[in-house]
Amino acid sequence: MARRRQAVTIKHVAADAGVSLQTVSRVINKEPGVRPEMVTRVQEAIDRLGYVPSIAAQRMGGSRSYLIVALNDRERTLADWRARQGVDWVDQMLLGGMLTCATYGYRMIVELVDTHSDHIARELMGAIAALQPDGVILTPPHSEHPLIIDLLEAQRISFARIGSRRAGAGFALSMDEERAAQLATEHLIALGHDRIGFIGGPDDYTLSGWRIDGWRAAMAAAGLPDTLLARGDFGYASGRDAAATLLDAADPPTAIIASNDQMSLATLELCRERGMVVPRDVSLISFDNTPIVRFTHPPLTAIDQPIADLAARAVELIIGELAGRDAPEQPIIVPAKLELRQSTAPRR
Repeated sequence: MARRRQAVTIKHVAADAGVSLQTVSRVINKEPGVRPEMVTRVQEAIDRLGYVPSIAAQRMGGSRSYLIVALNDRERTLADWRARQGVDWVDQMLLGGMLTCATYGYRMIVELVDTHSDHIARELMGAIAALQPDGVILTPPHSEHPLIIDLLEAQRISFARIGSRRAGAGFALSMDEERAAQLATEHLIALGHDRIGFIGGPDDYTLSGWRIDGWRAAMAAAGLPDTLLARGDFGYASGRDAAATLLDAADPPTAIIASNDQMSLATLELCRERGMVVPRDVSLISFDNTPIVRFTHPPLTAIDQPIADLAARAVELIIGELAGRDAPEQPIIVPAKLELRQSTAPRR
């Protein structure tokens, strides 16, 4: 029977580099105050020996768990997964978060918590007790839930709030939502549209209001009315109802912006059922830019959300705080971009 190869440990790295165990630990955890030449020496020993940090060993050796937990809304996440709707918000969050965690010797997992549950405190404390994370990433609508924020602050856990700009505990990060909506609206105005409808999201997402504000600002700057507004809950059915409200108006829109891909897809389907051709009869722009909108007919012009970038930045901020680095000014705003496709055209 073949003998099991002996695992390379931090002691082997320290001996090979000729440094203390503490120095190796500080280099692995990217803590400040280590001389560059010492970092190089330790990293060369790690590469030469093929050392891989063990989270179990790290936990035993100190107070950290080297684990970051992302909290996502259970109801909406499970609904998207079960419907197999092609929503890749969680995928992008994992892409940015996991890769960045791995760079620093951390791991990231996702926990689902019900935002509107009466037992949210018990659910959250149960997850914290079981996982003992060093940091937590909050996603909308958890990002501005006062009970969640207060609990994490009381537990002295470093956390980041994606999709929030509100002052208070934790790191606030968001896409430039107003500018994103302005970009979409200005694009349509440049195409000659002067009746531009907007399908907003639910009130429990603060970003819904920011997007409406951006649309209104662009319309006002162009001297156009902003009366063609309907609201949905980010779901397909609500998007269909909102689109019907806009299209049934006395003076219907020649272009529509919907606040997420599911409501955009519902708008596209309703137009098709009514014999309207996108973009000949109505131009359409979406938010999210999930994979499915690239394969619709026509492919949808969309605001691309930098979710991976936001998650990566959130991880860096949490780990930086744990390492004692100075926190940047808040909130952190990441720019958005408009991906042009075939669903927008000059007004007829």
